[in-house]
Amino acid sequence: MKTLLIVRHAKSSWENPSLSDHDRPLLPVGIKKTKRIVKFLKEKQVKPDLLLSSSALRAFETAKIIATGIGYPENEIKQESNLYHASSDEIYSELFGLQDDINSVMIFGHNPTLTYFVNDFVSPTIENLPTSSVVSINFNCDKWGQINNSSFHVNFVIFPRMLK
Repeated sequence: MKTLLIVRHAKSSWENPSLSDHDRPLLPVGIKKTKRIVKFLKEKQVKPDLLLSSSALRAFETAKIIATGIGYPENEIKQESNLYHASSDEIYSELFGLQDDINSVMIFGHNPTLTYFVNDFVSPTIENLPTSSVVSINFNCDKWGQINNSSFHVNFVIFPRMLK
């Protein structure tokens, strides 16, 4: 079985117009909501083998908050520049390229792509995957290259506003 956790980055700042989109930092409210998600993930005993993040600052900062919260070594988060502005096909390609001894991966990225990607699996579909949200899916296969053709089960879809 393979487990995929899909995480949209936390709420980020548009305050500094001189920063590129890639370099926008998180807002305090984004950090707060992500910490709510961390509490939920700890309760569910989520322990991915790999954290894979877009190279954008807001995605990487979100990954670091979650890594710290669930006990994953921050220095082992893998950043991938191709996850920034990735299409669903590019996300699949990234996953297909994973070593098959990795059984669970948490991927951090951006909308609208993550909403489109998640909607390949959830029913009813989601209009918009909110910031800091997580979707967990188990795939009934042994190789990452088989996930798009295997049966699957959605473990949970959690938005920060669902948590108090």
